[in-house]
Amino acid sequence: MRAWLARGSWTGLVHGGVQVGTSAVEVHSPGAASSVRYIALGLLVVVGLLWAALDAWRGLEDRGMVWFFAGLVAGPLAGLVGVVGRSWVDRTGPEALGPALTGGAAFTALLVMATAVVGLAVGGALPHPREVGSGEQRAGGPHPGTP
Repeated sequence: MRAWLARGSWTGLVHGGVQVGTSAVEVHSPGAASSVRYIALGLLVVVGLLWAALDAWRGLEDRGMVWFFAGLVAGPLAGLVGVVGRSWVDRTGPEALGPALTGGAAFTALLVMATAVVGLAVGGALPHPREVGSGEQRAGGPHPGTP
């Protein structure tokens, strides 16, 4: 499976699941809905940052385009999952599919891509374990225990 398809599918499912979860909170506990919405958005940002940073740290080839295509897959998938899931939670009908596949998908795609850019920058700046180990050996002389 291509890397962008896996990342796009999973982030799309997570974003759609978060939409359904926030709708469930709005239905069952309307007073907590505003704070849950911000917490959910923070969760989505953290997931994107960590995954993209891990990709950069591991040295994934062509990682910028991988995350670009992942955002394009995640947007419509999240919209579809969100509308289908909310139809069970708050009786959202098929009329919500149009806005979810246009404005909602664009927001999700942008959120995936923006967090990935920051995550790729952070992950690329982190020292790799092999670099740290070789740098310490050069600075400290021969490795302890060698004659």
